[in-house]
Amino acid sequence: MKRRSFLQAAAAAPITLPEFRPKSMLHVAEHPLARAKYPVIDVHTHLFGLGRKYAPDSVEAHAELATVAKTMEECNLQTLLNLTGGNSQTIPAIRKTMSQFGGKFLTAVEPTWSRASEPGYPQWQADELKKCKDQGAVAVKVLKTLGLYLREKGKLVAIDDPRFDPMWDAAGALDLPVLIHTGDPGAFFTPIDRFNERYEELQNHPDWSFYGRDFPQRSALHEARNRVAAKHPKTRFVYLHVGNDAEDLSAVSGWLDRYSNVQVEIGARLGELGRQPHTSRKFFERYQDRILFGTDATWDAGKEYPQQDLKPAMYRCYFRFLETEDEYFDYAPSEVPPQGRWRIYGIALPDAILKKVYHNNAAQMLRLKTV
Repeated sequence: MKRRSFLQAAAAAPITLPEFRPKSMLHVAEHPLARAKYPVIDVHTHLFGLGRKYAPDSVEAHAELATVAKTMEECNLQTLLNLTGGNSQTIPAIRKTMSQFGGKFLTAVEPTWSRASEPGYPQWQADELKKCKDQGAVAVKVLKTLGLYLREKGKLVAIDDPRFDPMWDAAGALDLPVLIHTGDPGAFFTPIDRFNERYEELQNHPDWSFYGRDFPQRSALHEARNRVAAKHPKTRFVYLHVGNDAEDLSAVSGWLDRYSNVQVEIGARLGELGRQPHTSRKFFERYQDRILFGTDATWDAGKEYPQQDLKPAMYRCYFRFLETEDEYFDYAPSEVPPQGRWRIYGIALPDAILKKVYHNNAAQMLRLKTV
């Protein structure tokens, strides 16, 4: 009777969801990888910007890049593209620091949205892109600021606002690909309730939710972005985070079929791609020439954003997903899955596709040497 009472008490003892740490009982083959099979170009990193408190040409900035360079050697990362490069006021200092590491680091330019309401902004921004390219910028990064944060007189500015047409055209004329982040995961546009698969993540970051208020539907954001791509066929667009619809690869496929000037990048979406391995592999096979490797890696993201922490452990999750047939493994180096409580499966891409995704697609876009 005593043992039965003890077992009943143990079974009845409640725990909270954050306390839940299940250990898998599966016994399956494991093939963790320390290095990528081919040299990698990561087109989506944040080495500067994002609230850094020191100057980009400071001793601290150089020390950070030196640490990152060691990670690159360890993991077979050839080139990292910094997307938060700012404008012509910041790019010279960024390039000065980067130049001390050979060709390991490149940077993009960002539109100066704070001037968007000024008279003459369209031509000024187009000219600014030319100036930044002359300073060494190789791409344009458009944050989700456009569509979700940029406002005029309290109203959100549309992604396809025609005043930005000269900027899109200038990017095409200057051969600067536009890497654009539009919207966010679908769960961020639904109620934060018991049905939301990213409930814990949104509990930790409630400001990431765009449900309600005056935010547009995610589909409306995507449609506006697609109209921009259609209107500017001579400009190359890279839809970051698998177009922020990795949960629906059929929709992404439709965009790629419709717009020949569009590519996608996979940063911070292993959690979606890896739980649909059969669909993902078919997607990679079909669009093998238009998928770029990216991670959204940020220096010292730490425990808060383990899926973006610029460390070897984060990169190795990508290598394992792309190169192996491993089953039910973590998509981020974290005790608790940061985006949702599930694990992923590898898609074991053949060498010919791996070379393209890891390196050659980005190399062709950035006019670098292929392997």
